[in-house]
Amino acid sequence: MTAFTAARCRAFFVFALVSAFAAHLVATPASAAGALAIGKCGAYGQAFDYPAEQAARAAALKQCKGECSAVTMKRACAALSLDMTKPCGAHGYAVAPRISTALNDAMKKCYAFGGKECVIRAWACDAKG
Repeated sequence: MTAFTAARCRAFFVFALVSAFAAHLVATPASAAGALAIGKCGAYGQAFDYPAEQAARAAALKQCKGECSAVTMKRACAALSLDMTKPCGAHGYAVAPRISTALNDAMKKCYAFGGKECVIRAWACDAKG
């Protein structure tokens, strides 16, 4: 076997391997649901890359301590910010297609509700966010 033929066989093998992997990725459905649970005094829970929004919501609420509510995201990101000077005070959250937008919007809402030193407490993105 010549060096050219061996190189050609290796190239074909690599091409076949990459093609098989790509076909697997296309054929496998991606989980694309998530949730962010928000409670009092900085309590939170997060879940991402679940097959359904209901399952993500339940998982996020299970992590959150106390009375919590949840927002869901599908092919998006969510962020929670709170005022570190008064953790039981002002907070803000947002859901957006991109993490940068979710982070910025959550911070803006925290300040809009009276926060003085708002920081991001939690964030999560699902499979496509």
